[in-house]
Amino acid sequence: MSVSDPIADMLTKVRNAVQARHENVDVPTSKLKLEIVKILKTEGYIKNFKKVQEENKNLIRIVLKYDDSNASVIHGLEKVSKPGRRVYSGYKDLPRVYNGFGTLIVSTSIGVTTGKKAAEKQVGGEVICKVW
Repeated sequence: MSVSDPIADMLTKVRNAVQARHENVDVPTSKLKLEIVKILKTEGYIKNFKKVQEENKNLIRIVLKYDDSNASVIHGLEKVSKPGRRVYSGYKDLPRVYNGFGTLIVSTSIGVTTGKKAAEKQVGGEVICKVW
């Protein structure tokens, strides 16, 4: 079965794994997914990730992060730009996530980056998702 939006599929798998309190989740790999996972790691939403190969499939194994009271660090994931409706934003108009406490992930001409870094470098692009 082919997936029409692989990024939304990845975010849904992570969201479902967090709700089910899984230790890790495997998603099919791509360059864009790998960049998004790197941002989630640097922003502190996940513990770690690694590329694995199982049964001739390349996967990204994402190790989820929980706090001391076993509550997830990821409270929400929301895909903004969808295949039927792409959302682009200039660096001055990038939306804020939870008044600056969340992270916006943007695909720019300099690569996939957070909304704060895109605003600092004065580049806009396609708003991929929000994480809080």
